[in-house]
Amino acid sequence: MRNRRFGYILSLIIVVIVSPLLSGNAGVAFADAGNLDLEPYDVPCRDHTVQAIVWSGNNPKMTIEQLAAYCGPILWFSPDEPLLAGNEGQEISLPEPFPFEETVTTPVVYYRIRTIVVREDADGPAYIPYAQNKNLGFIDLHQIIGIELDYFFYYHKEEGMGSHEHDVESVQFTLHAWRREDCPDCKYNLVVTRVVAKAHGIHWYDNILKVDEYAKFPMHILVEEGKHASCTDKNGDGYFTPGYDVNKRVNDAWGVRDVMRTGTLFTSSYQAWMTKLRREEHRVFPPLPEDSPLRESHLENGVYAPKNATYVLRPFPSTEAESNVHPYIAGKGDPRWPREKVYTDLTRLQRWVAEAGDFVKSLSIAFRADGDYGMSIIFPLFIVKHFQEPFGGGWIVNRIYFKDTDMRDFAWTVLYTASASRWMEGYLSAGFEWDEEWDDIYSPETFESNRNFVLETGVKFRANLTNTPLKFLNNLTDFWGLRLGIKSTGFVDIDRLTYVIEIGAGSW
Repeated sequence: MRNRRFGYILSLIIVVIVSPLLSGNAGVAFADAGNLDLEPYDVPCRDHTVQAIVWSGNNPKMTIEQLAAYCGPILWFSPDEPLLAGNEGQEISLPEPFPFEETVTTPVVYYRIRTIVVREDADGPAYIPYAQNKNLGFIDLHQIIGIELDYFFYYHKEEGMGSHEHDVESVQFTLHAWRREDCPDCKYNLVVTRVVAKAHGIHWYDNILKVDEYAKFPMHILVEEGKHASCTDKNGDGYFTPGYDVNKRVNDAWGVRDVMRTGTLFTSSYQAWMTKLRREEHRVFPPLPEDSPLRESHLENGVYAPKNATYVLRPFPSTEAESNVHPYIAGKGDPRWPREKVYTDLTRLQRWVAEAGDFVKSLSIAFRADGDYGMSIIFPLFIVKHFQEPFGGGWIVNRIYFKDTDMRDFAWTVLYTASASRWMEGYLSAGFEWDEEWDDIYSPETFESNRNFVLETGVKFRANLTNTPLKFLNNLTDFWGLRLGIKSTGFVDIDRLTYVIEIGAGSW
Protein backbone atom coordinates (compact mmCIF):
# COMPACT_ATOMS: atom_id res chain seq x y z
CA MET A 1 0.00 0.00 0.00
CA ARG A 2 2.85 2.36 0.79
CA ASN A 3 4.41 1.76 -2.67
CA ARG A 4 1.07 2.50 -4.26
CA ARG A 5 0.77 5.74 -2.30
CA PHE A 6 4.18 6.93 -3.46
CA GLY A 7 3.20 5.95 -6.98
CA TYR A 8 0.26 8.33 -6.74
CA ILE A 9 2.61 11.09 -5.61
CA LEU A 10 5.01 10.47 -8.49
CA SER A 11 2.13 10.45 -10.97
CA LEU A 12 0.89 13.74 -9.59
CA ILE A 13 4.29 15.37 -10.00
CA ILE A 14 4.56 14.15 -13.60
CA VAL A 15 1.09 15.46 -14.42
CA VAL A 16 1.66 18.96 -13.02
CA ILE A 17 4.99 19.28 -14.83
CA VAL A 18 3.81 17.94 -18.18
CA SER A 19 0.40 19.64 -18.20
CA PRO A 20 1.66 23.18 -18.90
CA LEU A 21 3.84 21.87 -21.70
CA LEU A 22 0.94 20.11 -23.38
CA SER A 23 -1.43 23.03 -22.90
CA GLY A 24 1.04 25.62 -24.13
CA ASN A 25 1.07 27.48 -20.82
CA ALA A 26 4.78 26.98 -20.40
CA GLY A 27 5.41 28.54 -23.79
CA VAL A 28 3.26 31.52 -22.91
CA ALA A 29 5.11 32.01 -19.65
CA PHE A 30 8.43 31.81 -21.49
CA ALA A 31 7.31 34.39 -24.04
CA ASP A 32 5.95 36.72 -21.39
CA ALA A 33 9.22 36.56 -19.52
CA GLY A 34 10.98 37.98 -22.56
CA ASN A 35 8.89 41.11 -22.24
CA LEU A 36 11.51 43.05 -24.17
CA ASP A 37 11.79 41.76 -27.71
CA LEU A 38 8.24 42.33 -28.96
CA GLU A 39 7.58 45.09 -31.46
CA PRO A 40 4.99 46.97 -29.36
CA TYR A 41 3.03 48.98 -31.93
CA ASP A 42 2.98 49.39 -35.70
CA VAL A 43 2.60 53.17 -35.73
CA PRO A 44 3.85 56.10 -37.83
CA CYS A 45 6.74 58.24 -36.70
CA ARG A 46 6.27 60.18 -33.46
CA ASP A 47 2.65 59.15 -33.17
CA HIS A 48 1.66 61.10 -30.05
CA THR A 49 -1.49 59.01 -29.63
CA VAL A 50 0.73 56.17 -28.46
CA GLN A 51 2.10 57.76 -25.31
CA ALA A 52 3.98 54.65 -24.24
CA ILE A 53 6.60 55.87 -26.74
CA VAL A 54 8.26 58.33 -24.37
CA TRP A 55 11.11 59.30 -26.73
CA SER A 56 11.99 59.00 -30.43
CA GLY A 57 15.04 60.12 -32.36
CA ASN A 58 17.99 59.26 -34.56
CA ASN A 59 20.83 59.80 -32.09
CA PRO A 60 21.01 56.60 -30.03
CA LYS A 61 23.21 58.09 -27.31
CA MET A 62 21.88 59.85 -24.24
CA THR A 63 22.95 60.34 -20.64
CA ILE A 64 21.30 58.18 -18.02
CA GLU A 65 19.93 61.35 -16.41
CA GLN A 66 18.16 62.18 -19.69
CA LEU A 67 16.78 58.66 -19.85
CA ALA A 68 15.36 58.99 -16.32
CA ALA A 69 13.84 62.37 -17.21
CA TYR A 70 12.08 61.09 -20.35
CA CYS A 71 10.42 58.27 -18.39
CA GLY A 72 9.79 60.00 -15.06
CA PRO A 73 6.30 59.59 -13.52
CA ILE A 74 3.92 62.22 -12.15
CA LEU A 75 3.40 61.75 -8.40
CA TRP A 76 -0.10 62.47 -7.13
CA PHE A 77 -0.65 62.98 -3.42
CA SER A 78 -3.81 62.82 -1.37
CA PRO A 79 -5.12 66.28 -0.41
CA ASP A 80 -4.79 65.20 3.24
CA GLU A 81 -1.24 63.86 3.03
CA PRO A 82 0.21 64.92 6.41
CA LEU A 83 3.69 65.68 5.05
CA LEU A 84 2.25 68.21 2.62
CA ALA A 85 1.52 70.43 5.64
CA GLY A 86 -1.20 72.16 3.64
CA ASN A 87 1.08 73.05 0.72
CA GLU A 88 -0.18 72.99 -2.85
CA GLY A 89 1.21 73.50 -6.34
CA GLN A 90 4.77 74.78 -6.48
CA GLU A 91 4.97 74.88 -2.68
CA ILE A 92 5.12 71.08 -2.45
CA SER A 93 8.55 69.69 -1.48
CA LEU A 94 7.75 65.96 -1.51
CA PRO A 95 9.44 63.51 -2.01
CA GLU A 96 12.47 64.55 0.04
CA PRO A 97 16.23 64.08 -0.32
CA PHE A 98 17.90 61.44 1.82
CA PRO A 99 18.96 62.99 5.15
CA PHE A 100 22.65 62.40 4.41
CA GLU A 101 22.45 64.43 1.17
CA GLU A 102 22.19 68.12 0.36
CA THR A 103 18.86 69.65 1.36
CA VAL A 104 16.87 71.48 -1.31
CA THR A 105 13.48 73.20 -1.35
CA THR A 106 12.28 71.29 -4.42
CA PRO A 107 11.06 67.67 -4.49
CA VAL A 108 13.73 65.02 -5.11
CA VAL A 109 13.33 61.66 -6.85
CA TYR A 110 16.12 59.09 -7.11
CA TYR A 111 16.59 56.87 -10.15
CA ARG A 112 18.55 53.71 -10.81
CA ILE A 113 19.11 51.76 -14.01
CA ARG A 114 18.93 48.29 -12.53
CA THR A 115 19.62 46.30 -15.71
CA ILE A 116 20.67 47.08 -19.26
CA VAL A 117 19.79 44.22 -21.59
CA VAL A 118 22.29 44.23 -24.45
CA ARG A 119 21.52 42.96 -27.96
CA GLU A 120 23.18 39.71 -28.90
CA ASP A 121 24.56 41.37 -32.05
CA ALA A 122 25.90 44.47 -30.24
CA ASP A 123 29.05 45.89 -31.86
CA GLY A 124 30.01 48.39 -29.16
CA PRO A 125 29.56 49.30 -25.48
CA ALA A 126 25.98 49.72 -24.28
CA TYR A 127 26.91 51.82 -21.24
CA ILE A 128 29.89 54.09 -20.64
CA PRO A 129 30.18 55.40 -17.06
CA TYR A 130 31.48 58.83 -16.09
CA ALA A 131 33.36 58.57 -12.81
CA GLN A 132 33.13 62.24 -11.77
CA ASN A 133 29.35 62.47 -12.18
CA LYS A 134 27.14 59.40 -12.51
CA ASN A 135 24.40 61.48 -14.16
CA LEU A 136 26.68 61.96 -17.16
CA GLY A 137 27.29 58.30 -17.87
CA PHE A 138 25.59 57.49 -21.16
CA ILE A 139 23.91 54.61 -22.93
CA ASP A 140 23.81 53.65 -26.59
CA LEU A 141 20.32 52.51 -27.64
CA HIS A 142 21.77 50.97 -30.80
CA GLN A 143 23.29 48.27 -28.60
CA ILE A 144 20.34 47.80 -26.24
CA ILE A 145 17.07 45.88 -26.44
CA GLY A 146 15.68 46.66 -22.98
CA ILE A 147 16.19 48.60 -19.76
CA GLU A 148 14.91 48.11 -16.22
CA LEU A 149 14.62 51.54 -14.61
CA ASP A 150 13.66 52.22 -11.00
CA TYR A 151 12.53 55.39 -9.20
CA PHE A 152 12.78 55.86 -5.43
CA PHE A 153 10.91 58.26 -3.16
CA TYR A 154 12.04 59.15 0.36
CA TYR A 155 9.79 60.48 3.15
CA HIS A 156 11.19 61.26 6.59
CA LYS A 157 8.27 59.48 8.29
CA GLU A 158 4.96 57.75 7.73
CA GLU A 159 1.75 57.52 9.75
CA GLY A 160 -0.84 54.85 10.47
CA MET A 161 -0.55 51.16 11.22
CA GLY A 162 3.05 50.10 11.75
CA SER A 163 4.28 53.68 11.32
CA HIS A 164 8.03 54.36 11.38
CA GLU A 165 10.62 56.91 10.36
CA HIS A 166 12.54 56.93 7.09
CA ASP A 167 10.14 55.56 4.49
CA VAL A 168 11.48 54.62 1.03
CA GLU A 169 9.04 53.60 -1.73
CA SER A 170 9.66 52.77 -5.39
CA VAL A 171 8.30 52.26 -8.90
CA GLN A 172 9.86 50.00 -11.53
CA PHE A 173 9.70 50.65 -15.29
CA THR A 174 10.47 48.10 -18.00
CA LEU A 175 11.54 49.78 -21.24
CA HIS A 176 11.88 48.38 -24.74
CA ALA A 177 14.51 50.00 -26.97
CA TRP A 178 12.62 49.78 -30.26
CA ARG A 179 14.93 50.04 -33.25
CA ARG A 180 12.99 50.84 -36.43
CA GLU A 181 14.98 50.31 -39.59
CA ASP A 182 12.04 51.48 -41.72
CA CYS A 183 11.78 54.92 -40.13
CA PRO A 184 14.32 57.55 -41.24
CA ASP A 185 13.10 60.20 -38.75
CA CYS A 186 12.76 58.11 -35.59
CA LYS A 187 15.07 55.17 -35.88
CA TYR A 188 15.28 54.72 -32.10
CA ASN A 189 12.33 54.66 -29.71
CA LEU A 190 11.92 54.17 -25.99
CA VAL A 191 8.70 52.33 -25.18
CA VAL A 192 7.38 51.62 -21.68
CA THR A 193 5.99 48.07 -21.59
CA ARG A 194 5.43 47.48 -17.88
CA VAL A 195 5.16 49.52 -14.67
CA VAL A 196 5.31 47.99 -11.19
CA ALA A 197 4.41 50.27 -8.27
CA LYS A 198 5.59 48.79 -4.98
CA ALA A 199 3.47 48.73 -1.83
CA HIS A 200 4.80 48.16 1.68
CA GLY A 201 7.70 46.01 0.51
CA ILE A 202 5.61 42.87 -0.06
CA HIS A 203 5.92 41.19 -3.43
CA TRP A 204 2.30 40.02 -3.49
CA TYR A 205 1.04 43.60 -2.98
CA ASP A 206 2.73 44.91 -6.15
CA ASN A 207 0.50 47.11 -8.32
CA ILE A 208 1.42 45.82 -11.79
CA LEU A 209 0.37 47.47 -15.04
CA LYS A 210 1.11 45.80 -18.34
CA VAL A 211 1.06 48.83 -20.63
CA ASP A 212 -1.37 48.96 -23.54
CA GLU A 213 -2.39 51.63 -26.06
CA TYR A 214 -4.73 53.26 -23.54
CA ALA A 215 -2.01 54.13 -21.03
CA LYS A 216 -1.14 57.81 -20.70
CA PHE A 217 2.34 59.11 -20.04
CA PRO A 218 3.96 60.50 -18.03
CA MET A 219 2.53 57.71 -15.89
CA HIS A 220 0.59 59.01 -12.90
CA ILE A 221 1.52 57.35 -9.59
CA LEU A 222 -1.00 57.69 -6.77
CA VAL A 223 0.79 58.07 -3.42
CA GLU A 224 -1.02 56.54 -0.45
CA GLU A 225 -1.91 59.03 2.26
CA GLY A 226 0.40 58.78 5.24
CA LYS A 227 1.83 55.37 4.25
CA HIS A 228 3.18 56.36 0.79
CA ALA A 229 2.64 53.09 -1.05
CA SER A 230 2.72 53.66 -4.83
CA CYS A 231 -0.03 52.73 -7.29
CA THR A 232 -0.33 53.14 -11.06
CA ASP A 233 -3.10 55.35 -12.50
CA LYS A 234 -3.17 54.34 -16.17
CA ASN A 235 -5.34 57.18 -17.48
CA GLY A 236 -4.36 59.84 -14.94
CA ASP A 237 -7.90 60.49 -13.72
CA GLY A 238 -7.06 60.47 -10.00
CA TYR A 239 -9.10 57.32 -9.30
CA PHE A 240 -7.89 53.79 -8.77
CA THR A 241 -9.82 51.28 -10.88
CA PRO A 242 -8.83 47.62 -10.27
CA GLY A 243 -8.44 45.69 -13.51
CA TYR A 244 -7.73 48.91 -15.41
CA ASP A 245 -5.06 50.84 -13.51
CA VAL A 246 -3.65 47.49 -12.37
CA ASN A 247 -4.16 44.54 -14.72
CA LYS A 248 -1.93 41.78 -13.32
CA ARG A 249 -2.63 39.87 -10.08
CA VAL A 250 -5.56 42.23 -9.53
CA ASN A 251 -7.02 40.51 -6.44
CA ASP A 252 -3.68 40.71 -4.64
CA ALA A 253 -2.71 44.21 -5.74
CA TRP A 254 -2.72 46.64 -2.84
CA GLY A 255 -4.22 49.54 -4.77
CA VAL A 256 -4.03 52.77 -2.78
CA ARG A 257 -5.65 52.71 0.65
CA ASP A 258 -5.65 56.21 2.11
CA VAL A 259 -7.67 54.93 5.07
CA MET A 260 -4.58 53.05 6.32
CA ARG A 261 -3.49 56.31 7.93
CA THR A 262 -6.22 55.77 10.52
CA GLY A 263 -4.52 52.59 11.72
CA THR A 264 -7.48 50.39 10.80
CA LEU A 265 -7.48 47.65 8.15
CA PHE A 266 -11.27 47.62 7.63
CA THR A 267 -11.94 44.97 4.94
CA SER A 268 -9.27 42.62 3.62
CA SER A 269 -10.00 43.40 -0.05
CA TYR A 270 -9.69 46.78 -1.73
CA GLN A 271 -12.80 48.98 -1.80
CA ALA A 272 -13.27 52.17 -3.83
CA TRP A 273 -14.01 54.26 -0.72
CA MET A 274 -10.50 53.59 0.56
CA THR A 275 -9.01 56.04 -1.97
CA LYS A 276 -9.57 59.78 -1.71
CA LEU A 277 -10.14 61.84 -4.85
CA ARG A 278 -6.95 63.54 -6.05
CA ARG A 279 -6.75 67.23 -7.03
CA GLU A 280 -4.54 68.64 -9.76
CA GLU A 281 -2.73 71.01 -7.39
CA HIS A 282 -1.27 68.04 -5.52
CA ARG A 283 0.64 66.63 -8.48
CA VAL A 284 4.44 66.74 -8.71
CA PHE A 285 5.86 66.59 -12.25
CA PRO A 286 9.03 65.05 -13.72
CA PRO A 287 11.65 67.31 -15.34
CA LEU A 288 10.70 66.35 -18.92
CA PRO A 289 13.37 67.46 -21.43
CA GLU A 290 12.50 70.09 -24.04
CA ASP A 291 12.24 67.54 -26.85
CA SER A 292 9.97 65.16 -24.93
CA PRO A 293 6.82 64.32 -26.92
CA LEU A 294 4.93 64.29 -23.59
CA ARG A 295 5.52 67.94 -22.65
CA GLU A 296 2.95 69.41 -25.01
CA SER A 297 -0.10 68.20 -23.10
CA HIS A 298 1.18 69.91 -19.94
CA LEU A 299 2.05 73.33 -21.42
CA GLU A 300 0.17 76.49 -20.49
CA ASN A 301 1.08 79.52 -22.60
CA GLY A 302 4.29 77.76 -23.54
CA VAL A 303 5.28 77.06 -19.92
CA TYR A 304 5.62 73.49 -18.66
CA ALA A 305 3.43 72.63 -15.63
CA PRO A 306 3.46 76.24 -14.33
CA LYS A 307 1.07 75.52 -11.43
CA ASN A 308 2.83 72.45 -10.10
CA ALA A 309 6.13 71.56 -8.47
CA THR A 310 8.74 69.75 -10.57
CA TYR A 311 11.12 67.31 -8.90
CA VAL A 312 14.84 67.05 -9.52
CA LEU A 313 16.46 63.73 -10.35
CA ARG A 314 19.40 62.29 -8.48
CA PRO A 315 21.16 58.96 -9.01
CA PHE A 316 20.48 56.33 -6.37
CA PRO A 317 23.33 56.51 -3.80
CA SER A 318 26.30 54.22 -4.13
CA THR A 319 27.98 52.15 -1.42
CA GLU A 320 30.51 54.94 -0.75
CA ALA A 321 28.38 56.25 2.11
CA GLU A 322 27.20 52.83 3.20
CA SER A 323 27.45 53.53 6.94
CA ASN A 324 25.02 56.42 6.60
CA VAL A 325 22.94 55.06 3.74
CA HIS A 326 22.20 51.65 5.20
CA PRO A 327 19.30 52.55 7.52
CA TYR A 328 17.33 54.06 4.65
CA ILE A 329 18.06 52.05 1.52
CA ALA A 330 18.93 48.60 2.85
CA GLY A 331 17.08 45.96 0.86
CA LYS A 332 16.31 48.31 -2.04
CA GLY A 333 18.65 46.55 -4.43
CA ASP A 334 22.31 46.63 -5.41
CA PRO A 335 23.57 50.24 -5.34
CA ARG A 336 26.41 49.25 -7.71
CA TRP A 337 24.33 49.79 -10.79
CA PRO A 338 23.73 49.32 -13.68
CA ARG A 339 24.16 45.64 -14.44
CA GLU A 340 24.55 44.57 -18.08
CA LYS A 341 23.22 41.31 -19.52
CA VAL A 342 23.33 40.07 -23.10
CA TYR A 343 19.89 39.15 -24.37
CA THR A 344 20.08 35.56 -25.61
CA ASP A 345 17.74 32.60 -25.40
CA LEU A 346 19.60 31.65 -22.23
CA THR A 347 18.91 35.11 -20.79
CA ARG A 348 15.22 34.69 -21.49
CA LEU A 349 15.27 31.35 -19.71
CA GLN A 350 17.11 32.90 -16.75
CA ARG A 351 14.50 35.67 -16.53
CA TRP A 352 11.71 33.11 -16.52
CA VAL A 353 13.47 31.06 -13.84
CA ALA A 354 14.02 34.21 -11.77
CA GLU A 355 10.36 35.13 -12.00
CA ALA A 356 9.29 31.57 -11.30
CA GLY A 357 11.67 31.59 -8.34
CA ASP A 358 9.27 33.91 -6.55
CA PHE A 359 7.20 30.81 -5.86
CA VAL A 360 9.65 29.82 -3.13
CA LYS A 361 8.36 32.50 -0.78
CA SER A 362 4.79 31.50 -1.58
CA LEU A 363 5.20 27.91 -0.46
CA SER A 364 3.05 27.13 2.56
CA ILE A 365 4.22 24.68 5.20
CA ALA A 366 1.99 24.30 8.22
CA PHE A 367 1.15 22.16 11.21
CA ARG A 368 -2.24 20.50 10.59
CA ALA A 369 -4.87 19.09 12.92
CA ASP A 370 -8.11 17.52 11.67
CA GLY A 371 -8.66 14.79 14.24
CA ASP A 372 -5.15 13.51 13.52
CA TYR A 373 -1.94 15.56 13.56
CA GLY A 374 0.36 16.13 10.64
CA MET A 375 1.89 18.53 8.16
CA SER A 376 0.38 20.40 5.18
CA ILE A 377 2.33 21.65 2.14
CA ILE A 378 0.88 23.95 -0.55
CA PHE A 379 2.72 24.72 -3.79
CA PRO A 380 1.95 26.10 -7.28
CA LEU A 381 -0.28 24.10 -9.60
CA PHE A 382 2.53 23.73 -12.14
CA ILE A 383 5.22 23.19 -9.47
CA VAL A 384 7.24 26.35 -10.29
CA LYS A 385 4.51 28.41 -11.92
CA HIS A 386 1.27 29.60 -10.41
CA PHE A 387 -2.05 29.25 -12.21
CA GLN A 388 -4.48 32.15 -11.99
CA GLU A 389 -7.97 31.41 -13.23
CA PRO A 390 -8.99 34.09 -15.75
CA PHE A 391 -12.56 34.86 -14.70
CA GLY A 392 -12.35 35.84 -11.04
CA GLY A 393 -8.61 36.29 -10.78
CA GLY A 394 -8.28 33.60 -8.09
CA TRP A 395 -5.51 31.06 -7.65
CA ILE A 396 -5.57 27.27 -7.97
CA VAL A 397 -2.80 25.45 -6.12
CA ASN A 398 -1.80 21.96 -5.02
CA ARG A 399 -2.12 20.95 -1.39
CA ILE A 400 -0.81 17.73 0.08
CA TYR A 401 -0.78 16.70 3.69
CA PHE A 402 0.59 13.84 5.76
CA LYS A 403 -0.81 12.85 9.13
CA ASP A 404 -1.43 10.10 11.69
CA THR A 405 1.20 7.72 13.10
CA ASP A 406 4.50 7.92 11.17
CA MET A 407 2.72 10.27 8.74
CA ARG A 408 1.21 7.17 7.15
CA ASP A 409 -1.94 8.89 5.85
CA PHE A 410 -1.65 11.04 2.75
CA ALA A 411 -3.97 13.39 0.86
CA TRP A 412 -3.81 15.43 -2.30
CA THR A 413 -6.31 18.21 -2.96
CA VAL A 414 -6.62 21.15 -5.31
CA LEU A 415 -7.24 24.38 -3.41
CA TYR A 416 -8.91 27.53 -4.74
CA THR A 417 -8.65 30.95 -3.13
CA ALA A 418 -9.44 34.40 -4.49
CA SER A 419 -6.25 35.93 -3.11
CA ALA A 420 -2.81 34.98 -1.83
CA SER A 421 -2.24 38.17 0.17
CA ARG A 422 -5.44 39.47 1.80
CA TRP A 423 -5.35 39.31 5.58
CA MET A 424 -8.57 37.27 5.54
CA GLU A 425 -9.84 35.17 2.62
CA GLY A 426 -12.03 32.13 2.09
CA TYR A 427 -10.91 28.96 0.36
CA LEU A 428 -12.28 25.72 -1.06
CA SER A 429 -10.37 22.50 -1.69
CA ALA A 430 -11.26 19.06 -3.01
CA GLY A 431 -9.35 15.85 -3.62
CA PHE A 432 -8.60 12.42 -2.21
CA GLU A 433 -7.28 11.12 1.08
CA TRP A 434 -5.59 7.75 1.56
CA ASP A 435 -6.20 6.51 5.09
CA GLU A 436 -4.22 3.48 6.27
CA GLU A 437 -5.51 1.52 9.30
CA TRP A 438 -4.52 -1.78 10.89
CA ASP A 439 -6.71 -4.66 9.76
CA ASP A 440 -7.47 -5.80 13.31
CA ILE A 441 -10.00 -8.49 12.34
CA TYR A 442 -8.56 -10.53 9.48
CA SER A 443 -4.86 -9.72 9.40
CA PRO A 444 -3.59 -7.73 12.38
CA GLU A 445 -0.10 -7.37 10.89
CA THR A 446 -1.21 -5.66 7.64
CA PHE A 447 -2.62 -2.27 6.69
CA GLU A 448 -5.99 -1.64 5.13
CA SER A 449 -5.95 1.42 2.86
CA ASN A 450 -9.08 3.45 2.20
CA ARG A 451 -9.29 6.13 -0.44
CA ASN A 452 -11.93 8.78 0.22
CA PHE A 453 -13.08 11.94 -1.49
CA VAL A 454 -12.59 14.97 0.79
CA LEU A 455 -14.04 18.46 0.51
CA GLU A 456 -12.86 21.32 2.69
CA THR A 457 -13.82 24.98 3.06
CA GLY A 458 -13.00 27.71 5.53
CA VAL A 459 -11.06 30.92 6.08
CA LYS A 460 -7.34 31.72 5.93
CA PHE A 461 -5.91 34.55 8.08
CA ARG A 462 -2.54 36.05 7.07
CA ALA A 463 -0.17 38.38 8.89
CA ASN A 464 3.04 40.10 7.88
CA LEU A 465 5.48 40.28 10.79
CA THR A 466 7.60 43.22 9.59
CA ASN A 467 6.61 45.50 12.44
CA THR A 468 6.81 42.89 15.21
CA PRO A 469 9.67 41.39 17.26
CA LEU A 470 9.38 38.34 14.99
CA LYS A 471 10.24 40.29 11.82
CA PHE A 472 13.27 38.06 11.19
CA LEU A 473 10.80 35.35 10.12
CA ASN A 474 10.00 37.43 7.03
CA ASN A 475 13.28 36.22 5.57
CA LEU A 476 11.50 32.92 5.02
CA THR A 477 8.14 34.13 3.74
CA ASP A 478 6.02 37.26 3.38
CA PHE A 479 3.18 35.86 5.48
CA TRP A 480 2.44 33.63 8.44
CA GLY A 481 -1.09 32.42 8.90
CA LEU A 482 -3.89 30.50 10.53
CA ARG A 483 -6.42 28.37 8.63
CA LEU A 484 -9.78 27.41 10.14
CA GLY A 485 -11.95 25.03 8.12
CA ILE A 486 -14.42 22.16 8.00
CA LYS A 487 -13.64 18.94 6.12
CA SER A 488 -16.19 16.43 4.88
CA THR A 489 -15.27 12.84 3.95
CA GLY A 490 -17.30 11.08 1.25
CA PHE A 491 -18.63 12.18 -2.13
CA VAL A 492 -22.40 11.65 -2.23
CA ASP A 493 -22.88 10.40 1.31
CA ILE A 494 -20.87 12.33 3.89
CA ASP A 495 -19.33 9.84 6.29
CA ARG A 496 -17.65 12.28 8.61
CA LEU A 497 -17.25 16.00 9.35
CA THR A 498 -14.16 17.31 11.10
CA TYR A 499 -12.73 20.70 12.00
CA VAL A 500 -9.40 21.71 10.44
CA ILE A 501 -6.73 23.93 11.97
CA GLU A 502 -3.48 24.79 10.21
CA ILE A 503 -0.77 27.12 11.56
CA GLY A 504 2.35 27.93 9.64
CA ALA A 505 4.27 29.87 7.00
CA GLY A 506 3.32 30.94 3.49
CA SER A 507 0.80 32.87 1.43
CA TRP A 508 -1.57 29.98 0.97
